Amino acid sequence: MSATFGGRPGRQGRLSQWLLGRRPKEDATSDGGREPLLLAAAAAGLPLAPAAHPAPGYRCSCDRVGCPTPARHPVSFAWQTQSTTDRGQIERWARHQPQANFITATGMVHDVLDVPLEAGREALDRLLGAGVEVGPVAESDDGRMLFFTHTRGTPEDEDEWWPCELDCHPETMDEHPGLRWHCRGSYVLVPPARLPGDDREVRWVRGPEHALPDPLSLLEVLTDACARYVGATADQPGSAWPLRH
Repeated sequence: MSATFGGRPGRQGRLSQWLLGRRPKEDATSDGGREPLLLAAAAAGLPLAPAAHPAPGYRCSCDRVGCPTPARHPVSFAWQTQSTTDRGQIERWARHQPQANFITATGMVHDVLDVPLEAGREALDRLLGAGVEVGPVAESDDGRMLFFTHTRGTPEDEDEWWPCELDCHPETMDEHPGLRWHCRGSYVLVPPARLPGDDREVRWVRGPEHALPDPLSLLEVLTDACARYVGATADQPGSAWPLRH
């Protein structure tokens, strides 16, 4: 059965009515709409912390001149220890900071496989069509799709562990335009979140009520879709994916 979440159809099954909300897109980040969505993410085990929000003129709410990641970063340098799933704390943050976005720290409970939007949509269709268990998925209006998975950041064999710096971290995302694996030491915006610009946001395609899968169950299809996307865009003028040697 088809369902719609965050404005995009999919085969992800029927979502709970209170989470879906049937609300217009512009209401998703209002005081009345965002708190239940944040609490649903926390209830699913995603640790949250407050983040910056857009300011007029495509600027960031932080006081950093020329902020490189406007409205996309935590407000505290202690975000890793501050991140929590505690309902009361998240309610207090949401009410005392009504404009704030929220990040979720990766590598604790979950990782995030972050891919270009078109590649992600192709991969999602293929995964669902093949009957693969896909967890929560979010879309960002800056052209990315986020696949939430179990973390590989704390394996029993520490020789298998790697920090996010070996892939990318938020301050170097422009240097990693392909698949980004957010694990220990990184974070992503958690829906609903607002981005600089008119009506730009991060929203759920598949909500946090979906169980987190093993990232390796998605990785082959995601990397294949990304490779197809590179091949289709590499020769286009102004391509966001230049091939480097």
